[in-house]
Amino acid sequence: MHGRHVPEYEVARRPGARPILIFDGDCGFCRLWIERWRARTGDAIEYAPYQEAASRYPEIPREAFERSVVYVEPEGAAWSGAAAALRSLASVTSGRKWLALYGRLPGFAGIAEGIYGYVAGHRRLFSKLTRLLWGTQVSPPSYFLARSLFLRLTGATYLVAFLSLWAQVDGLVGSRGILPAAPWLDSLAERLGPERYLLLPTLCWLDASDPFLHLLCGAGALFSGLVILGILPRLCLAFLWILYLSLAGVCRTFLNFQWDLLLLESGFLAILLAPAGPRCALLCPRPPPRAAFALLRWLLFRLMFASGLVKLSSGDPSWWGLSALSRHYETQPLPTWTAWYAHQLPAWFQSACVAIMFAIELGAPFFIAAPRRPRYIACGALVTLQILIAAMGNYGFFNLLALSLCLLLIDDGVWPRRMREGLRRARESAPVPVRRRWRSWAVAPLVCVIALLGAVHLAGAFRVPIEWPSPIASLVRWASPFRSVNGYGLFSIMTMSRPEIVVEGSEDGRTWLAYEFRWKPGDTERRPAFMAPHMPRLDWQMWFAALGDYRSTPWFQSFLGRLLEGSPPTVALLGRNPFPGPPPRYLRALLYEYRFTRAGTPEGKAGWWSRELKGPYSPVLSLTGN
Repeated sequence: MHGRHVPEYEVARRPGARPILIFDGDCGFCRLWIERWRARTGDAIEYAPYQEAASRYPEIPREAFERSVVYVEPEGAAWSGAAAALRSLASVTSGRKWLALYGRLPGFAGIAEGIYGYVAGHRRLFSKLTRLLWGTQVSPPSYFLARSLFLRLTGATYLVAFLSLWAQVDGLVGSRGILPAAPWLDSLAERLGPERYLLLPTLCWLDASDPFLHLLCGAGALFSGLVILGILPRLCLAFLWILYLSLAGVCRTFLNFQWDLLLLESGFLAILLAPAGPRCALLCPRPPPRAAFALLRWLLFRLMFASGLVKLSSGDPSWWGLSALSRHYETQPLPTWTAWYAHQLPAWFQSACVAIMFAIELGAPFFIAAPRRPRYIACGALVTLQILIAAMGNYGFFNLLALSLCLLLIDDGVWPRRMREGLRRARESAPVPVRRRWRSWAVAPLVCVIALLGAVHLAGAFRVPIEWPSPIASLVRWASPFRSVNGYGLFSIMTMSRPEIVVEGSEDGRTWLAYEFRWKPGDTERRPAFMAPHMPRLDWQMWFAALGDYRSTPWFQSFLGRLLEGSPPTVALLGRNPFPGPPPRYLRALLYEYRFTRAGTPEGKAGWWSRELKGPYSPVLSLTGN
C-alpha cells in the first residue's frame, strides 16, 4: 500500500528540475484528463508521455508506465497510481487536502488506489463517459463572463424594482398613502425602543417623509445604473442591498413578495461575488470567488427544487392529479392574454405540462453542479421553464432574477471564440489585485451561516416538523429581519376559483360607479395585459385580499378610507377614477367570481371574462360626518 512518505520507486536526482507527471501518450482518455491537470497546475509540473520520457528513468519498469501515471520529484522519489495523481494535484493549494487524507486517514489510500485501478483498467468505458458528460473539453471551466452578466443583470433587476416602486411609493406608504410609513415607525419606536433597529433594519429610522422615500428610490436607480456600467460593483451592490432592505421594511405587505426576498438574497450574495476594485467584473483578472459562486448555485437549487417540493408536500390533489394547470391560468394573480389561450388547451395537454414542470423543478436542480453537458441541459430546462412562466403570467421581476441565476451555470467555453479572446486580452491587460488571505478567513463564517440557514429553510419545504437545536433556531430568528436567506415555493395550494373584489362609489347610496384598476381583472371585455417586470403592488394585494376576509386585511380598510378622502397618490394607483371631482360619499366592495370565457362560445365572442356576483365583500363605508 502506498504511504504518504514512502515512494514506490527511487530514481536519479534532478536538481533544479520541475516535478514531472508521465502518462500514456497513446491513450485518448489519458491525454484528455492530462489537459485538465495541466490547466490546474500550470507551470508547477512538467507533463510528458512515457513513450518519450520512459528512457530517462530506467529504474522504473516500462509496465508501470503502461499501467498508470507516474509522478517523479526532482529529489528522486517516484509514485504511481492514485498517489501520483494526488501528489501532482498537491502542487496547487486546493489539491493538498486530498493528499493529506491519502496519507493520514485510515482506509482512504486503499479506496483511492482501488478506484484508480478500476478506472485505469476500463479506460475505454470511462473515455466514452467522459465524452458523454464533458464533451471534448474537460479543462476546468472559468466563469468570467457569467459573473459579469450576472452582476449586470442584478443591477438591471434592481433598476426595474426601484423604478417600479418609485412610481407607487406615495400611494402605498407615503404620508397620504394606504399604509403611511412615518406614523407606523413612530409607534414602533415607542413600543420597541432601541431594539427596533435590529428587528426592523431600515434607513427610514432617520426619516420617513415622502421626499426621503423618493430619495431612497432615486439613489437605488442611480446605483443600479452604476452596476450595469460596471463601476464600483461591490460598493454599489452593498448600497443597493441596504436601500432595498430599508424600503422593504417600511413598505411591509406591499414589498414582501417572494421576488422581493429573492432580490435581497441574490443581491447580498452578488456583493460577495463582485470584484472589490473600481473596474467592472468583466475586466477583473481574478476568477470569481468559489464560495460566493457556490452559494448562488445553492440559492438556485433551493429556489427551483422547493418550488416543486412544496406543491407535493402540501398534498393538494390538483398537483398530485396533474390537473392544476386546468385552473391555474385563470386563477393566477394577474393573468395575461396568452393565459386565456393556454386555458383553452385540452386537459391531457395540461396534465402533460404539469408532469414536465415537476420533472424540471425536482430533477434539473440536481444537475446544477454536474459536469458540463448535464449542467447545460439542466440550464436549458430551467431557462425554458422561466420563459414559459413569463409568457403566461405577470410575476414582476421574478423571471429576470431566476434567469440571471441560471447564467451562473454557463461557463466561458460556451460563448463565441471572438468574445472569449476579447475577454482574455482585457483580463491580461488589467492589473492583478493583491490577494489578501484574511478576507477569505473573514468571509468563511458568513458563508457557513448562509449555507446552514438555506438548508433550514429548504427543510421547511418538506412540511415535516423539525425541532432545531437552540443555537440554530436563534440564528434563524436573528437573520430573519435581514431577509437575505429565505424559503421559496409559489402556489403550493392551487386556487380553484377566482374571486375578485370590485370597489364602487356612490354619491347618494343608490347609483354606484366602479373604480377600474390598472392591471387586475375588472371590465370583462378588457384584454388581460402584460406589465412585467413592472410590479403593480396594489393590484397583486387585491388578489390576496379576495381570497380572505376584509377583517383580516387591515390595509384594505385603509385603502377605502383614502378613496373616500380622495387622496391623489392613492387614486393615482388606479386605472380609472369614476369621480374625477369630489370623492364619493359612500364606498362598497363587492365580491365576484371571474372565469375565463371559452373560445367559440357566445361568451367568448363577447369578452375575455365572465363573472357572477357572490355578495358584499365589506360593509358600505362613509366618512364620519358625511
